[in-house]
Amino acid sequence: MKPDLRTLFLLIVLPAASLKGAPDVPPTVIESTSLEMRSTDAEITAVFDQNVVVTGNNLRISCDHLEVVATRIGDATETVGKPDKFRSLIAMGRVHIVQGDREVTCGRAEVFPGDEKIILTENPVVIDKSGPYVATGTRIVLLRGERRLFGDNIKLTGPGLKDLGFDKDAPMKAPAPEPAEKK
Repeated sequence: MKPDLRTLFLLIVLPAASLKGAPDVPPTVIESTSLEMRSTDAEITAVFDQNVVVTGNNLRISCDHLEVVATRIGDATETVGKPDKFRSLIAMGRVHIVQGDREVTCGRAEVFPGDEKIILTENPVVIDKSGPYVATGTRIVLLRGERRLFGDNIKLTGPGLKDLGFDKDAPMKAPAPEPAEKK
């Protein structure tokens, strides 16, 4: 039997030992066509290329290239070692992120789980389906758990506002004068 042409690599980053106190949290799984890993005494770096898909707790990321840095635990003499916690995930090329009712597309996403922060660049578009709202900009930052978004050169499009009392058929009136300052 010939092996599948697409080689599948899985990296389960949170081993069972580190899931104490969080038994309902599923492992994080990363799939790609190719993988290169290197390890130091303190951390593991994994570079995934082509058809990259990350599936985790309420999160799905797909992209062309992903660089993952995780802290390392266990025997320092092991060739690769055991990953413990994500330090960062840098996704590049046709990035698509789905988390809850938010959907993101951009060219680059930097995910920092310890800071509960995602930094989006290269034409980011954030769609929040709860509004619905669409945000674009040159740089957008999302903070997990705060439903907070901020960034640079932001354009936010949301639902239309109701008529606030303007009657297009009535003659225009001058605004009321400002109240005089008290001396």
